[in-house]
Amino acid sequence: MPSQQASKIFVIGATGAQGLPVVRGLAGDGKCRVLALTRDGNSARAKSLLGMGDVSILEGSFADEQILREGLRSCDGAFVNIDGFNTGEKTEMYWAIRTYEIALEEGVRFFVYGNLDYALKKAGYDSRFRTGHYDGKGRIGEWILSQNRANCDRMGAAVFTTGPYMEMALSSRTPMTPTVEDDVVTWRVPLGAGAVVHVSLEDCAYYVRWLFDHPERANGMNLEVAIEHVRYADLASAFERVTGRRARYIDTSLDDYFAGALKAAADRPAGYNADPDDPSTMSFRDNFTGFWNMWKHNIITRDYDLLDRIHPTRIRSAEEWLRRMDRQEREAGRGGLWEMVQPENLRTRSVLKIGEDQRRGRL
Repeated sequence: MPSQQASKIFVIGATGAQGLPVVRGLAGDGKCRVLALTRDGNSARAKSLLGMGDVSILEGSFADEQILREGLRSCDGAFVNIDGFNTGEKTEMYWAIRTYEIALEEGVRFFVYGNLDYALKKAGYDSRFRTGHYDGKGRIGEWILSQNRANCDRMGAAVFTTGPYMEMALSSRTPMTPTVEDDVVTWRVPLGAGAVVHVSLEDCAYYVRWLFDHPERANGMNLEVAIEHVRYADLASAFERVTGRRARYIDTSLDDYFAGALKAAADRPAGYNADPDDPSTMSFRDNFTGFWNMWKHNIITRDYDLLDRIHPTRIRSAEEWLRRMDRQEREAGRGGLWEMVQPENLRTRSVLKIGEDQRRGRL
């Protein structure tokens, strides 16, 4: 069983929405070095990593065994968060498994897998809840923990299970991008009375660092995190309290949802590098039908008492998160949340990296 903390960590997914704060959390205090994998070392996101502490760059793709070996061989820890919207479900599963195998072979001491809930299994294998970009990760998360039972003396492993970032509710190009209609901030999503298990990116940095700092406790753990179960009527009310501006949640049907802003993407592959002719490839419509059903029917749970013990100062509510974000925006001279969600500003704010990667069209 691992007893030493990793001193140099190979990060796959370093320039993504989650990867940026995770790298900052790992390298920011000078106690840990990070080797960050990126396809483009000259990108703005890659360059921003270099100012976060002891961070170096390895340029290449996770879908390249030689690159994986080079990165993993030089590190004693690994944080692996593959973007399923890039790869598609099948390709992500292959490379996640292969990355674990190579890490074990190359002598990595502790391996953390960036995971999502296995929604299909948690819903009793009811295909109404099949969500490819969740289930692909969830299957591998379970596989890694099963492998860890036999391999933990050689390499410890933990699974870090997140969910939709809270930032996605105030960002463009996400499944829950808001609009401003007649001066009212509006979320039109097919959620019913359900709730989304939203996650704070700020807290992700803390949790991942905790996993690497406590290998004896973290080994074999599936750390499932969230702020809270966020009902969007409550999110709208919180937005009003924080900003003094009107906000609302409008429940919509799945048909209306996919006929709206997402119409152009509805029948495209959910993974933009996935083969559209492969029968296993889910469309955006099918994938996000399962996604919204998962939240609408409250399939996903969290142990908030455990999270309070691990992270006593964690963000505990959507309103607390909104107040922090409003304060940060004002301190940066950009106004507050109301200004942030205006169409001309929202178009330039995308927490997800999907737009940049999709234009490049490569793994």
